[in-house]
Amino acid sequence: MANSQFAMAVHVLTMLARNCDGRVKSGYLAKSVNTNAVVIRRLLCDLHEAGLVVSRTGYSGGTCLTKDPEEINLLDVYRAVSHGEVFSLHRQKPDQDCPVGRNIESVLCNLQKEIDSAVEERLGTYTLDDIITLVNKGREVPV
Repeated sequence: MANSQFAMAVHVLTMLARNCDGRVKSGYLAKSVNTNAVVIRRLLCDLHEAGLVVSRTGYSGGTCLTKDPEEINLLDVYRAVSHGEVFSLHRQKPDQDCPVGRNIESVLCNLQKEIDSAVEERLGTYTLDDIITLVNKGREVPV
């Protein structure tokens, strides 16, 4: 099952950027993402620790960006909410008597590093401002 934290984080940050003149409540963000406000608050904690947002609790509270959208790189967002690599390796060590089991971990480990590097390189080419522009135009990210 794929982790949706990155997609939700980009969604939330885009919402915050579009409402930059005030603090946005987690309930409002949750409605747009179509999830529970608790999920959004946990996500905002990760984004806060990465220095991307600041939140205030209470009646007049809410969340806002700490930087301009053109200063927020999608790689920073990915690193803030990703808790591991793109895919996981075996939980148990494979059977070392099996020719596949003996070698599969090193093959997959190298593949994992290559994929992670490619993902980071690609995400590093986009900012939150780029995403906002594409959303406003109703366009997809060019491949």
